Amino acid sequence: MFAFLFVVILGLCYFSQDSSQLFLGHPRLSGPSEALVKAVVDFHCELKNHSQNESILLELFKEGNRDKVLGYYTSLDEEVAVFPMVIKLYHEGNLECEAKVQNNSNIKPTVSNIHYLKVVEPVKGAQIVVRSEQEEFFEGETLKLQCTLAAGNHVSYKWLLNGQLVSQSSSHNDQLLINRTTSKDSGSYMCVASNNFNQTVFTANSTEVVITVKDVVSNADISFTVLKEDEQNYFAMVTCQSTKGTPPITFSLYNRTELVTSTTSEERDTIFKVPLLLGQHLGRLQCQANNTDKIAYSQWIPLEVVLVGGPVMMHYDYDVGENYAVISLRFYCKAAKGSLPLYKWFHNKTLLGDQGSFYRVVNQPPEQSILLLSVGRSSAGTYHCEVSDSFDSTNTIKSKRRYLDKEVLNRLPVWVVAVVFGCFTFLVLLVSACCWIGVVFRRRQFGEKSLLGFEMERIVAANEVELDLSDYTEDADVGQTVTDGDFDQVSQSSVDEWPQIEEEKKTLEDEPVEEA
Repeated sequence: MFAFLFVVILGLCYFSQDSSQLFLGHPRLSGPSEALVKAVVDFHCELKNHSQNESILLELFKEGNRDKVLGYYTSLDEEVAVFPMVIKLYHEGNLECEAKVQNNSNIKPTVSNIHYLKVVEPVKGAQIVVRSEQEEFFEGETLKLQCTLAAGNHVSYKWLLNGQLVSQSSSHNDQLLINRTTSKDSGSYMCVASNNFNQTVFTANSTEVVITVKDVVSNADISFTVLKEDEQNYFAMVTCQSTKGTPPITFSLYNRTELVTSTTSEERDTIFKVPLLLGQHLGRLQCQANNTDKIAYSQWIPLEVVLVGGPVMMHYDYDVGENYAVISLRFYCKAAKGSLPLYKWFHNKTLLGDQGSFYRVVNQPPEQSILLLSVGRSSAGTYHCEVSDSFDSTNTIKSKRRYLDKEVLNRLPVWVVAVVFGCFTFLVLLVSACCWIGVVFRRRQFGEKSLLGFEMERIVAANEVELDLSDYTEDADVGQTVTDGDFDQVSQSSVDEWPQIEEEKKTLEDEPVEEA
């Protein structure tokens, strides 16, 4: 009983002490959620339902930082605290308001809700920094650019190349990175930085930076033509060129291992002039080109010029349509020899150009030239080609002339007629030979008897059988059936008795006839 009374008294004392304290509610913080830097804005903190006999201190902090007070206000009679602020960049983040009773440490402070503030600083002073250091370099290297700003946050970046938007796969926020560059990446680069506040967009454009990506020179091509200055002096005009490469390019001409000449060109090709002797092999030429430490090489070509000579051969083939009529024709012209031939085609002694209404010329020097024809009324006529040296037309060789028209082309060829007639003749001779061989073989087997003799013997034998049957009379009283064996026996007997009959006949013929 005593213990129970002690507990009750202790509880009453504790309750009496707590009832002497003031309980504070939680204040509510409000204000703009976004503000421009250096702008003046107001934040409000309100605490309701507190004792009117107490002075309440309201303070504004950033969450987690009680060392720096952003604003304070003393509230009496539930006044709403107003915190005017000149916005700075460090104000961005979560803000909170703390309420506590002044001059009474027994009352615990309370904290408001969290209020997020976004601080926007307009962009300005955009500038491109080349992090890859060089603004001019060869293809294959890496380009790295960065867009720096004098001011600005919450920034979006765009990269432009010659006024066109660069692929987003190459841009990473304020940086542009391109691996394994090519000449297509050359041009003027500019970065565009932007941010916005409410409906207002702020933009800063950098100055342009010119990036030059140079192409490494490609493998060189080499060829030559012949220049005739007079009857005794000829020169090989050797052309060296590369289809790719940023000038200047240094070209060098070698004859085997010996350097003939060299030059630096602002173009992708150059021409070398080399003395030439016709009909002689003067070595092998090669071009070398470079615009970096890497050298590009051409193929080796022989330095030799053979004059056009030998017969000029011309032949043709054709294509047929659905009705087996010839619809197109191809003439081929080729000289027996010649390094630099010049081909000319003639129709009815008229020189043909590269292309006409019914023809087209396709040159494949030095091997041959092809004349493509569509068969019709315009293409009928006589054709021939002429070949001469490209550097000297005094030596010209002509092919044979060939007349063609639609009727000639669709006529049955002579060789087809010859083949058909030859096959027919061969079959006739083959049948005749077989018959002759059969006759010879039969004569060897049966002697000198002719086929007529064999036929006569067969007829005689048949008649004798008929005579024997006519002498036979069937007796009415005696009926006898003769079998095939009996006929064979009679025939065999007749054959055996035939010499005796012949002998008796001969004896009777020899005896004299008695007179009566």
